[in-house]
Amino acid sequence: MESIKDKVAIIGMGCTKFGENWEKSAEDMMVDAASEACQDAGMDMKEIQAVWFGTTRLNTAEPCATALKLDYVPVTRVENLCATATEALRNACFGIASGVYDVVLAIGVEKLKDQGMGGLGTVSGAGGNGTLEWGMAAAMFFARMATRYMAHYGLTYEELKQTLAKISVKNHHNGTLNPRAHFQREITEEMAINAPMVSWPLGLYDACGVSDGSACAILCRADLAKKFRDDYVLVKGLGLAVGARQGYLQPEYDMVHMEETVRASKQAYDMAGIKDPFNEIDLAEVHDCFSITEMVIMEDLGFCPRGKAPEYVRNGTFALDGKLAVNPDGGLKSFGHPIGASGLRMVYEIYKQMQGKAGPRQRKNPTLGLTHNFGMNPGSGIGSVTILGQRD
Repeated sequence: MESIKDKVAIIGMGCTKFGENWEKSAEDMMVDAASEACQDAGMDMKEIQAVWFGTTRLNTAEPCATALKLDYVPVTRVENLCATATEALRNACFGIASGVYDVVLAIGVEKLKDQGMGGLGTVSGAGGNGTLEWGMAAAMFFARMATRYMAHYGLTYEELKQTLAKISVKNHHNGTLNPRAHFQREITEEMAINAPMVSWPLGLYDACGVSDGSACAILCRADLAKKFRDDYVLVKGLGLAVGARQGYLQPEYDMVHMEETVRASKQAYDMAGIKDPFNEIDLAEVHDCFSITEMVIMEDLGFCPRGKAPEYVRNGTFALDGKLAVNPDGGLKSFGHPIGASGLRMVYEIYKQMQGKAGPRQRKNPTLGLTHNFGMNPGSGIGSVTILGQRD
């Protein structure tokens, strides 16, 4: 299989403020994100040859074409649960790498705050053959993972809660450094540990919120990137793994890992030529829908040995000034999770970090960054990993 490494460049990006954007429609937010991306790339929207559009709430590609005034340009709507925005980017990359297009746009948007219900609602269109568990919120699935992690690795409730609290405090702190984050307030470990319970043992600060937002990337052939800017960012690797419900069907599933994340990261690492992710990757934006999810992802991505994530968290390994910064922009904990936009919001942070433009969150001379999304629940889901890096 041929690698996509260094064939596609990101030359412009835009991202709205995430939050309760009551005064803006989904189309308004797309205009804001795409306009910033075009200005960043120094180009006109008319130069875009094709678009991949990620959303779970808008049913066609037409609202995107209308908002961006892209009359008769091919726009493809994509949806893949929580990996929807990353899917827009991944397909846009393939559009460039195939040689069909020179300059394309990937955009994601979601407007959830005024949908008339709390949370994300229930999964629809997932099919039904008796192998899918219905009627449970995501918090219940990830609470199962937390209780299983305690039993599997011999942690007490107090030890688990203290570790998860450190993750939530870290991400909220990083969010205070980001004016585009929904939540920009410090919390303490005591607040996280003593917060109202959502689904035992996960409390309020163990869960991400619901937000509105949009993010956008403009991509081109790597050999054309210098025409637009010197500090472009290259796509190094892409991975996508979709589970076939084996975690629901196989009694030996341990419930302390997500196989889809493991498989997706292996695909991306192989494409990027990464052998030792902990020592080669400088920063990562991962899918912290719940604090236990981030902790398990550290092991699934190979950032630490199995069962050692609590020790690495306690030692500050994944802090903004740690060995490998995780969620330096504040993550889902600070941004909330407008599903169709989250993946590209993560890419926006890696892009800015590679350019040295992340402000108070800037890491020193980063060379490789990773984004990760996980859709659905432990046992069966969608894992997506993207590796971005500096130009030569």
